[in-house]
Amino acid sequence: MTEDKVTRTLVFTVFTAVLGSFQFGYDIGVINAPQQVIITHYRHVLGVPLDDRKGINSYAINSTEELPTSPFLGVPTPTPWAEEEPVASASLITMFWSLSVSSFPVGGMIASFFGGLLGDQLGRIKAMLVANILSLVGALLMGFSKLGPSHILIISGRGISGLYCGLISGLVPMYIGEIAPTTLRGAIGALHQLAIVTGILISQIVGLDFILGNHELWHILLGLSAVPAVFQSLLLFFCPESPRYLYIKLDEEAKAKKSLKRLRGSDDVTKDITEMRKEREEASSEKKVSIIQLFTNSSYRQPILVALMLHMAQQFSGINGIFYYSTSIFQTAGISQPVYATIGVGAVNTVFTALSVFLVEKAGRRSLFLIGMSGMFVCAIFMSVGLVLLNKLAWMSYVSMTAIFLFVSFFEIGPGPIPWFMVAEFFSQGPRPAALAMAAFSNWTCNFIIALCFQYIADFCGPYVFFLFAGVVLAFTLFTFFKVPETKGKSFEEIAAEFRKKSASTKAPKAAVEMEFLGATETV
Repeated sequence: MTEDKVTRTLVFTVFTAVLGSFQFGYDIGVINAPQQVIITHYRHVLGVPLDDRKGINSYAINSTEELPTSPFLGVPTPTPWAEEEPVASASLITMFWSLSVSSFPVGGMIASFFGGLLGDQLGRIKAMLVANILSLVGALLMGFSKLGPSHILIISGRGISGLYCGLISGLVPMYIGEIAPTTLRGAIGALHQLAIVTGILISQIVGLDFILGNHELWHILLGLSAVPAVFQSLLLFFCPESPRYLYIKLDEEAKAKKSLKRLRGSDDVTKDITEMRKEREEASSEKKVSIIQLFTNSSYRQPILVALMLHMAQQFSGINGIFYYSTSIFQTAGISQPVYATIGVGAVNTVFTALSVFLVEKAGRRSLFLIGMSGMFVCAIFMSVGLVLLNKLAWMSYVSMTAIFLFVSFFEIGPGPIPWFMVAEFFSQGPRPAALAMAAFSNWTCNFIIALCFQYIADFCGPYVFFLFAGVVLAFTLFTFFKVPETKGKSFEEIAAEFRKKSASTKAPKAAVEMEFLGATETV
């Protein structure tokens, strides 16, 4: 069948699109490795004595996951009033470092609302080209930060890069979801997450002290994201526009067929056109859907709530907290260079994301999500037990280490990649841009909340913190089991029909709802 065919044009187009996701990952991870070098440079620029270190925590986070705001964990420790002046100086450096990192997710939160809108106004290709302007500006500001007030240039550059990533977090999943054949949509959709974790891993490797993460070259490390931005911009001129955008949004059937023929490598694109025709007919009756309508219209309410819960499950699972804790656990286990162990976690992250690309079309989205969440639940329990008994049994540090690696593996098999493309699958053309914008905003916001709150939660709960996350993971696992439909191999129309059935069933008497619901879960 032509739908199963992976053509050179499809491979080229998807590769070009996920270069944006790669930049996203690189921008997330790049700030961690040269942290102490940049802090030292801030001290030099601001005239703060180098031995004034009392109020600054180490911030040695080395995060390998998609949480842009990890250095918030390095909250300054309280110091006596007698040291008020040193603390004030240290707090100034702390503030600028925190802003250097937190400006990134703030930019992402703002721009995530506009990715779908930009994609609809300009088309998917032109929207990605415009977004790359922000990437280049951000990279240039950081790349030349040594020549001016470094803290101002880096904070500005990170904020603008965050705007770029906020746009990309909506545009890339939307574009690759629209060009992918139905039978390959899940595997191709998972490539967005694979490119992100690859970008994080590459940023950690090139950020090592003997490569670019040193006093001489750290600014080049920060500005290096300009390279994939320029490369992607050149390649985008050779990529076909989304056939769904051309046919459904612009009503240009001839151009849509031409685009489909390039992507499918066949003159017979009847099935794709038929599916899009049905989708357009439905979209024409839906008109334009706003974010408010997603929550007020009964047809969209259940899909958008499920979509948001999937993104909340991804971020509130404790994945980033485990990465934060990994450095101290690796040190406890006697590893003299925990940065290499963290890179090892990043490598595991990448390998299992790649594995999910092959599994997602065989096992199904819902199944993989449930397997991933269940595995994370068990690992969180072992992680907590290891931390609680660490002082009594030294070998428990290795139990915790093993739990970290397995937790990451389970995360990337399901909860990591799946929420991004399942949202695009939940909605037809009319509500899809608004839904993707809302989902991306939810993801960025949850990132930000976890970054702000985790250290306080960890301080309050101590070694029991991951028991809390185990409970959260269990709750989201049960929600997924009962509320999330399988979307594997289904057209957008069929998925919408699944939600309509579930929505209609809520109006039935409670007992009837329970019986129908149990039947639905058995057939998924």
